[in-house]
Amino acid sequence: MNTTTMEFDSDLVQDSEIAAGAAGARTMVSDHADIGGHSVRRVVGEFWTAGQRRASSLHEVSYRACFKPQLPAYFIRRFTTEGGVVYDPFSGRGTTIIEAALSGRRIVANDANPLSMILARPRLDVPDPDAVAARLQTFDYDPNLSPDRDLSMFYETRTASEIAWLRRYLGERRRAGTEDAIDAWIRMIATNRLTGHSPGFFSVYTFPPNQAVSAASQVRINQRRGQKPQYRDTKAIILKKTRRLLRGVGRDDVVKLKAAAASAVFLTGDAGSTSAIPDGHVDLIVTSPPFLDIVQYADDNWLRCWFNDLPLDDIARRLTMARTVEAWCDKMGRVFAELFRVTRNGGVVAFEVGEVRNGKIRLEDHVVPLGIRAGFQCEAVLINTQQFTKTANIWGVSNNRAGTNSNRIAVFRKL
Repeated sequence: MNTTTMEFDSDLVQDSEIAAGAAGARTMVSDHADIGGHSVRRVVGEFWTAGQRRASSLHEVSYRACFKPQLPAYFIRRFTTEGGVVYDPFSGRGTTIIEAALSGRRIVANDANPLSMILARPRLDVPDPDAVAARLQTFDYDPNLSPDRDLSMFYETRTASEIAWLRRYLGERRRAGTEDAIDAWIRMIATNRLTGHSPGFFSVYTFPPNQAVSAASQVRINQRRGQKPQYRDTKAIILKKTRRLLRGVGRDDVVKLKAAAASAVFLTGDAGSTSAIPDGHVDLIVTSPPFLDIVQYADDNWLRCWFNDLPLDDIARRLTMARTVEAWCDKMGRVFAELFRVTRNGGVVAFEVGEVRNGKIRLEDHVVPLGIRAGFQCEAVLINTQQFTKTANIWGVSNNRAGTNSNRIAVFRKL
């Protein structure tokens, strides 16, 4: 292995704006590694920072296993122009597409979990906070209404009643075809506020706001902490979160978001089969796939699925939860073949991967051959980090264990 510290000036990773904004950002560590029989350049450096072009407040919607908006922003700025098409086949909370929309790009999103669309689409058609407040004032909660399951370990009785009313109201509006942009926004906010670790959520203290533990687990948490659910004013919480999400959204942002919404494509299905996307339609793909079986997306979102009348068992069957590397590669191989089809000639794929199972598996070692087999050229594996000191450690997980904030991205180009 030939490892050097250098000023890296490749067309792929040079970004003078980012480099000028971060001390030492232009100092890179680079080598060439054999990955699946292919010589691939690996580059470690500070390509972006958490504070670079401070992220929009509109991103502040919690979802498990999501990356920071600075990651897609870096690739969007470098490899697309206004009006270009950006696609995320594993869209999650919508970080890539929201960032692309704010940058004046057209967007395509796909996720096997319909919660993704519920959390992402309303943020393209943002309402005026006063309009949300006015809609909330029309809600006439029924204190006698109760959820159709026992949620007393999460919610005080009146709070549970309000959640049940919201669920019924939103469900009726959707089934009648009368759900409008404000309803969709309220659904998104309420879904995001169901459980969390502060009074800003509907629930008593529970695990962080990107998952819901089981009812039995919440009972144990309550016993251990000596806590019981207190009343939460759901209208006040929804309005407060609305104002926080929109606090940094200016008029130009609203114009760009609405323009993106007009042509946006949202799919809910298998990323390996997206016939609704034309051949060669996409300029840039930025995504992060499900990582083997370490994240139980369906189990974590059981309460969100209940609130939105979504069939949890059906969703669980659709989600990629491969338990072996071989099974994961089989699924991702089909995905890469589809990504190659929808990407234009010269288009770029930034595929964020990670080390799993305590570093015993580095997914880029498997992703790079899959992308090349599909027809892409692998440009590099980028490892974005804000701190590295020992060259011997930068390629593995020991650097992360020391507290480094890093991402690993396999970058491909269709030639």
